[in-house]
Amino acid sequence: MIKEKVQNALNKVRPSLQADGGDVQLVDVDAQGVVKVKLTGACGGCPMSQMTLKMGIEKVLKQQVPEVTRVESV
Repeated sequence: MIKEKVQNALNKVRPSLQADGGDVQLVDVDAQGVVKVKLTGACGGCPMSQMTLKMGIEKVLKQQVPEVTRVESV
């Protein structure tokens, strides 16, 4: 259930990442609310990817899915 909510929230973030040539894939959501994602395309090697992860993806996920405690890149 949480995984589905997270996927829906990621779908809202995805267009802005794709506009810059990148994307995000959901890898896992654990019982503690830690979301693991993989940044792909241009986002995979971008020096700003950690900022995108924390200030963009994590912020949106926490707003949309209150069960999310943090987001990690794998």
